[in-house]
Parts: sequence; C-alpha cells; structure tokens
Amino acid sequence: MNMSAGQATRSQTPWYKEHWTWLLMLMPATAVVAGFVTLWLAITSFDGLVADDYYKQGLAINQTLARAAAAQERGLVGQVKFTADELSVVLSAKPGVDLPAKLLVTLAHPTKGGLDQQLVLERQDGVYRGRMQAALASAHWKVLLEDESRSWRLSGAAFLPAETEIRINSADLKPVD
Repeated sequence: MNMSAGQATRSQTPWYKEHWTWLLMLMPATAVVAGFVTLWLAITSFDGLVADDYYKQGLAINQTLARAAAAQERGLVGQVKFTADELSVVLSAKPGVDLPAKLLVTLAHPTKGGLDQQLVLERQDGVYRGRMQAALASAHWKVLLEDESRSWRLSGAAFLPAETEIRINSADLKPVD
C-alpha cells in the first residue's frame, strides 16, 4: 500500500489526542453528572406529601360539605386576628344559636404539613384566644374553625404576614345540593 506521510501520521495518532473523541464523550458525561446532581437533590431535600391520607380525605368530602352547610344554617361568622404569637377569634351566629366554650383552630400550610398547627382556643369575654406553637412562615395559610364535636366547620384563607385579620363568613359558601 502506498500511503502519504499525512495519512500515516493520522492513523498513528492515539485516540485520546483526537478532538472528536472528547466531543462525542461530552454528552454522555454531562448526563452522568446531571444524574448525580439530581440524585443528591432528591436525597437531601424531602418535600413530603401535602396530605398522607389524600384518598381518605377525598372520600370524606361529603362530610366536609355537610359540616360547612351546618355552619351556614347557624349563620356563623368568624373574625380571625393574627399577632406575633397569639391568635384571637370573634365568633358570631344567628340569634338563638349557642356558641361553643372551646374552638378548634387548624392552621394548614399549603405545601409543608410539618408546619401545620392545631389549637384549642378557650372563650373569654366573647373572644376565643390562644397562643400559637411557633411563628407562622410567610405563606397562603388555610384556616379552619370547628366546634369540639366537629359538627360544623368554617374555612378561610390568609396570606401571612400581609393579612393580620381575616373574616370567614359561612354565608359566602356555595349552597350544598
């Protein structure tokens, strides 16, 4: 075979000195590095589920609607006020409806269930007051008000810390068929 001098040197060049070899290995190597970064992120950050028992909560929607309708029948209105470490609720109802001695309040974070708080507020001078377990993070919190027997329920939302006072009116609820 008759080869020119340029062809002979090209065929004798080791693979690791070829630019095309490194360029072709760049994409798979990038994918491997990205896979390890994704694995590291998955291991170090756990977001958790919003609700562990979401299926049961879905099945219980009829009970929730019935409790909202019971609050609407009673004409319940809650005025919720947030301070740095305290929560106060002024609850009013139609004439002739007795208000409970204790009020159950659930403050639910939209994405992190570990930040949720459940409080039992005692009624003193017509106002339910209680201390929060920890300061509430900046988020769009769901506020649930219930009596001790959980026969009725008021539901509202507050964007903290911008809103320090919210009004939850049972008359604003859509009627239940």
